[in-house]
Amino acid sequence: MRIYTVHIDPTSAGADRGVVLIREGFSWGAALFTVFWALWRGLWGWAAIMLAVSVALDFAAAWLGLGEAGVAAIEIALMLLVGFHGNDWRRARLARRGYLFAGVVSGRDMTAAERRFFDREVALAA
Repeated sequence: MRIYTVHIDPTSAGADRGVVLIREGFSWGAALFTVFWALWRGLWGWAAIMLAVSVALDFAAAWLGLGEAGVAAIEIALMLLVGFHGNDWRRARLARRGYLFAGVVSGRDMTAAERRFFDREVALAA
């Protein structure tokens, strides 16, 4: 079972009420595609920071005379950092945009988790 946090846009009045689910834990997409993933998710500031840090680390590695293995180790460390924190950055962005934390839900995939959340909401409303 995967665990998701649920965030609701209080200004949305549609059937889905602007519900966004974000998976807990490591994000492979964020780790593998760092800057592009951040741009896709609308995390413009983090994309700029990641790009700047990556370029600075490459320059520092060249200046220090690190070999290809050293540069690769630094890049992998940066990728892991982004993978572990990427979903948290998404949650923080939603909070800044006014989304409300609505709880935690689990499911075998996102569709099942959404279904479980909406079933619970309907049961509470009845």
